[in-house]
Amino acid sequence: MLPLSMGREGAPLKVLALGAHPDDAEIGCGGTLLKLIADGLVASCCWVVLSGKGDRVEEAQASAEAMLQGVSETHILQPGFRDGFFPYDGAEIKGFFEDVKRGFEPDLILTHQRNDLHQDHRITCELTWNTFRNHLVLEYEIPKYDGDMGRPNFYVDLADDVRSRKIEHLMKFFGTQVPKHWFKPELFEGLLRLRGMECNAPSAHAEAFYARKAVLG
Repeated sequence: MLPLSMGREGAPLKVLALGAHPDDAEIGCGGTLLKLIADGLVASCCWVVLSGKGDRVEEAQASAEAMLQGVSETHILQPGFRDGFFPYDGAEIKGFFEDVKRGFEPDLILTHQRNDLHQDHRITCELTWNTFRNHLVLEYEIPKYDGDMGRPNFYVDLADDVRSRKIEHLMKFFGTQVPKHWFKPELFEGLLRLRGMECNAPSAHAEAFYARKAVLG
């Protein structure tokens, strides 16, 4: 395993960001990525959105391109698996994961958390661990109707400018979601404030993750 701040031999990180749907990674770990990129700690990023169609595909592409500005090498992949059917399309999704592994060797993987009650999120996490066996994996959280928010054990402090950029990014790039009553700045702000309180973050705001296995190098 590798320290979060640096990659192999002191080089910046190669990051694999996995989301089952458009906006998942932005909600779960967008602030952390913005922070790492701004600090010059990301050399390359493979950004994967496993499902999506129509306007959602365009939103995901535009969002990823904007989020990854400042990263010299980027790969944005949208294989188009069926939303809501991941448990039944698992063999095809597993094959895709293996293809990603052959073409990209990450230092840090950001994925859904194991106990997420959304079936697509849960399968994404399971296949992450099934495919990548010797990597630093941080599992992010997504607020939703299911009420599955847990007790994370890894936090990333987000300065005020990063927090604002994350929320503004979500509102700007995911217009199809804005009409939903839960997709609101105050929800995202509230979760960041709650996690910031839990970890006593200097900025008072933080993103939270589950670190199932990590080695201090």
